[in-house]
Formats: sequence, C-alpha cells, structure tokens
Amino acid sequence: MGCEKIHIKSFGCQMNKLDSSLVANALAEAGFSLTGEVADADAVLINTCSVREHAEQRVFSHLGHLKHIKESRPDLVVGVIGCMAQRLGAELLEHPAVDIVAGPARIPQIPQLVTDALAKHNKSLAVTERIRAKPDEAEIAALDDFEAAYDSDENNIPSQALVRVMRGCNNFCTYCVVPYVRGPEVSRPPAAIIEQIKKLASRGIKQITLLGQTVNSYSWTGGDRTYTLADLLKMASDISGIEWIRFITSHPGRFDESILDAMADLPKVCPYLHIPAQSGSDRTLKAMNRRYTAGEYLAFLDRARTIVPDIAIAGDFIVGFPGETDEDFAATVDLVRKAQYKNIFVFKYSPRPGTGAEDKLADDVPLGIKKKRNIELLEVQNEISAAYNERYPGQTLKVLVEGTSKKPHLNRAEFDDHPQLIGRTATDYIVVFNGPETLAGSFANVKLTKASPLTLFGQLA
Repeated sequence: MGCEKIHIKSFGCQMNKLDSSLVANALAEAGFSLTGEVADADAVLINTCSVREHAEQRVFSHLGHLKHIKESRPDLVVGVIGCMAQRLGAELLEHPAVDIVAGPARIPQIPQLVTDALAKHNKSLAVTERIRAKPDEAEIAALDDFEAAYDSDENNIPSQALVRVMRGCNNFCTYCVVPYVRGPEVSRPPAAIIEQIKKLASRGIKQITLLGQTVNSYSWTGGDRTYTLADLLKMASDISGIEWIRFITSHPGRFDESILDAMADLPKVCPYLHIPAQSGSDRTLKAMNRRYTAGEYLAFLDRARTIVPDIAIAGDFIVGFPGETDEDFAATVDLVRKAQYKNIFVFKYSPRPGTGAEDKLADDVPLGIKKKRNIELLEVQNEISAAYNERYPGQTLKVLVEGTSKKPHLNRAEFDDHPQLIGRTATDYIVVFNGPETLAGSFANVKLTKASPLTLFGQLA
C-alpha cells in the first residue's frame, strides 16, 4: 500500500466527533494520510447522525455528489460509518456510491475495511445485528482498546479532549433513535478512563469533557464498590495538569445530586450543566416518555442553583412533537422563562423510523407551525440571555482560548497586530477578544466590555 489519502466528513454530536478522531488516528497509524479535500482523496468516510431527518438528508446529498465523482474516478472508496450506517445497514450498501457501511460499534474494523476496499474493490458491511443485545466481552474490550490506543486531541481544539465514559442509551424517549443505533448502556471501567485522562494530561491537555448519551447514569461495579459520575469527577480532579473538567449530556429523570455536590466541592469541575427539558407540557413529556413533569424539572434546577450558586444551565427543546397544541407550546415558553437558561437549543420534530413516536403517533403539526414555534422559543431565550448577560461588562473572567475566530467582527481595525480570538469561560460562555495566536490552548483573563445574547466581548486583562 502506498500513502493513500483519506477524507473524513463528520456530522452530529460530540460522540461522533470523538469517533471521527479515533478513526483518523487509527488510519494514520495504518499508513494513511488525511486530506481536507475530497478531490485529493483515495477514500472518503462520512460519519453520520440519525437523530434528525435533516442530518440524513445531508448525507444522501453528499453521496449523490460522490456518485458523480465516482463516474470519472471508479477506484474512489466511499464509506458510511456511524449511526445512519447502523440504522440502514445493507440498504445503504446498495447505494451506487457506497463501498463500506460500518456502525458505531465496528469502528475498530475501519482501517482494515478501507485497506481491503482499496486493494480488492469489494463492498463490506459491518454492523451490529442485534443492537439491543448486551455486547459480548470481546466487543467491549475491542472498543476500549481502540479508545485507549487512538485517543488524542489532534482533531479537537488545542489543549482540549473528549473522553467517552459510557456507550449507548436505555432511556427510550419516544422521539429518539439513539438506543436503536448505539445499543444499551455500557459504562467503561474507571481505571481505563482515568489512565486515558492521565495520558492526555501528559500531552498537555488542560480540559477534558466526559461524554455519555446520558452521562449522569454512568455506573460501573467492581468488587464491592459501584462507581458513579461523581466518583469519576473526583478521580479526574486529582490528575495533575487537568485544570477544567466538563461532562455532557445529562438526563433530568436520572440525576444523582452527588454530581452537583462534586461540582460545588471540586474547583476543577466547571459549573455548567447541559440538561435537556424537551418540553414544558406534562402531557407532551409523558408522550415523549421523559419520566418527569415540568414542575419536577424546575424543582431540580432550583436545587442545582442552591448547591452550585454560580452554575450555568443549558437546555434542549423539541417543538412540534405529535399532538403539541398551542397550550402545550405555551407551557414550554413558560418553562423557558422560569428556567432562566444560559442558552437553549431548539429542534423541529421529525419522525425517526423505528421509534415509539413514529410507530404510534401521527406527525400532525404542520411544518409552518413548527418553524414559527422554533423562532418564537429562540426569541424568548434571546430576551432572557440579553438581560442576564448585561451583568458581565466590567467583569474579568478566565477563559480557555480555543484559537482564532472564524468570523472576526469586533475592533478589527483597532487591533491589526493581533487577530480576534475565541475563548470559553468555565460556564461555557463564548468570549471574543483580540490577542496573539500563541494564546491558543492556554488560559487568559479577559476584561469584558460588551455583551450580546450569545457572546461576550472584551480585552486581554
């Protein structure tokens, strides 16, 4: 094999970003080189998301483009990996552009699958046949070994790394396809996680983000002890070199408050919580199988703010869920006003094949109403964020610098000698300021001068 070039395109969540990074590092060790251009690639891998229909449509659009390229370059290898690959399996392999289909649990096989496809021009299918069955020990060990061998910060932001603590999901929210494409919850051994974080710290990583589909349900039993996420936070806090620790995403129906105690007691644990509500209507929450009421959710936020007074909270919402009435949506607006989020993410409901909602509930909210509710909910949150963020100008905050801004828009002429940089606070606020590029990956103190609903602006202190 020569030095074939691989192009990787990734869609979806942080879990997918981590998978793409692992695959990229494994391919590099196998002798491949990465390229940012499809035109230069011998093989193209698309890491896919199935959470929303729009994400899958974008993948099919890319495959249509690659089909066109393969008409003049028939030796180009195209692989579809990730959640969409697991969901569609052999059906996806029938696409004229596709040579490889590999689900999330089969990522350790990808270097060999790519090598074989380039050499033999064969088609390969590698998915989990019984996705909800408990994975066997050999499969779990292969994934853990792959994680340990190829994890790095190379494809992420300087000084930051993602660390998976568990795989899969057992919640079965009726709108969500994740349990059917990533399988049941499996927590990784704490020793493997901590060893991985120590390795990352030795390479200069300052911030780690612990990942799980429902990260707060992490549970691993060894001997007579069961380890929880709070235990992981304590163990990670003892690692020299690690300065900030984050975790995402949490489910409000299964939240152990010892996690909040750890956040309050451990200076390295960032006071930030991403905890989706999805709706403010109890009727809709029941139809979603979320297993809490709006009142219980708001009561939890009150407890979180009592235990961690400086905590910043972000939420997710779905608008236009089947049967959502104007009254249901009004209840969601009311919850957003009461919750006083730092920010929210809003998604228009789209039915996902095989989920409870798709099987049993009619998608009866017109698209126009979904769009209107999406815009309205974001406008409500923008008002809240704008008012809340006015307290920041004049304060000096510590940020971890991520690098140069992709869209410079502040004091450009005034600071010609320094580019505009992006950093984040411990509470996950985006801060824009001018400074030397050499600050990327390090901490800086920024005096804030201006605030918008989503961004804070300032100058190096």
